Amino acid sequence: MPLKDFNKPLSKRQQGLSAGIIVIMAVFPSISEATNGYFAHGYGARSKAMAGVGAALPQDAMAAAVNPAGMAFVGDRFDLEMELFSPHREYTVQGAPTMAPGAFPLNPGTVESDSEYFPVPTLGWNHKLDNNQSIGVTVFGNGGMNTDYPDFASQTCPPGGTGTFCAGRTGIDLAQAFISPSYARRFADGRFSLGIAPIFAVQTFKARGKSSFAGFSSDPQHLSNQGRDYSYGAGVRVGGLVELLPGLRLGASYKSRVFMSPFKDYAGLFAEQGDFDIPESINGGLAWDINDSITAAFDVEHIRYSSVNSVGNPILPNLKTAQLGNNNGAGFGWKDMTIFKFGTQWKQNENWTWRGGFSYGEQPIPESQVLFNLLAPGVQEWHLTTGFTRSLSDKDDLTFAAMYSPSKTVSGPNPLSPGQTIDLEMQQFSLQLAWSRRF
Repeated sequence: MPLKDFNKPLSKRQQGLSAGIIVIMAVFPSISEATNGYFAHGYGARSKAMAGVGAALPQDAMAAAVNPAGMAFVGDRFDLEMELFSPHREYTVQGAPTMAPGAFPLNPGTVESDSEYFPVPTLGWNHKLDNNQSIGVTVFGNGGMNTDYPDFASQTCPPGGTGTFCAGRTGIDLAQAFISPSYARRFADGRFSLGIAPIFAVQTFKARGKSSFAGFSSDPQHLSNQGRDYSYGAGVRVGGLVELLPGLRLGASYKSRVFMSPFKDYAGLFAEQGDFDIPESINGGLAWDINDSITAAFDVEHIRYSSVNSVGNPILPNLKTAQLGNNNGAGFGWKDMTIFKFGTQWKQNENWTWRGGFSYGEQPIPESQVLFNLLAPGVQEWHLTTGFTRSLSDKDDLTFAAMYSPSKTVSGPNPLSPGQTIDLEMQQFSLQLAWSRRF
């Protein structure tokens, strides 16, 4: 039995791609999505409702964001989605501050980040060239190194200093958008497929409230409060999908490092003079059609955060041996991350399909790295998801997905103020609605 077309094509073809890209790029600066580090827990509402599985279970034109080989099975279609994402972030400082020379104590107490609601648009388009070949375009985003701590009076700051780092309102905002055209081809009567998806990326970043670290920077004029800067780059994702047995599929994909131009306005903050490449990642998964109504899927994703110096370099000893912005300058100290995902779906009838899932991945921030990660508290580990698809006609569907990530806390010492402990805490939820049109 060949791999099935997950969405059979109908007669007419239509293209709404250009307008969709304009919409997503217009909303792009507000994207913020911290789930598995700063990678999303899934791409596309159907996948997200199943905890992000998709390496072996393509369901829509977002498939290229996980495994481009799956685009050979989704038919002629257009998918437009909008997610409302809400992270709640805060930090708590405990212990008496060390006021000795060279120390950098924080004001004791709890501070919550503002800006808790973000729209996240996504779109995809796929077209069958013939029975075995398809081309498509998928537009999606990452983000989540995002915080916005208010200004406040601090007992640890010198006269005139306020806020988390004594330099006023404090936070960073990183968002990434990807435009990924794809080509997929089926072989062996549809039992095997290969796909390739070049990745064209744009990312934006801004930081404020870090000027107190000027003495640690190789370029203090490009350390903080430089407004929004942009970076551009490219990479590629390749994948394969094979039917091992009737109803049992295996999929795998590899995303290369996405090489980005540096953030020149923040050359005194990020290692390698503002470099912030997007790390490589690997996905693999199984999908099993238990019967005509129920499908179960399991994915594993590995993200190599430590391979990018600006993300993986630790705060110490780097902060004392190299200046911020140098090749070995201090970063966020993130470890690599491996995520395990499990999802199921039940096709109740021709009109209703129900989904659910959960995922777990050990968060990437070591206890020793909590100081800088006040700015990027990507500490989430568990994601619980659910959702459904409702057919509106033989061409149109509405899909809903919901995600809840329970509160997670990471605690560690303030390395620049012995005796102080910093707790990073975050919880998240999201709601997503997708409209799909088959042609």
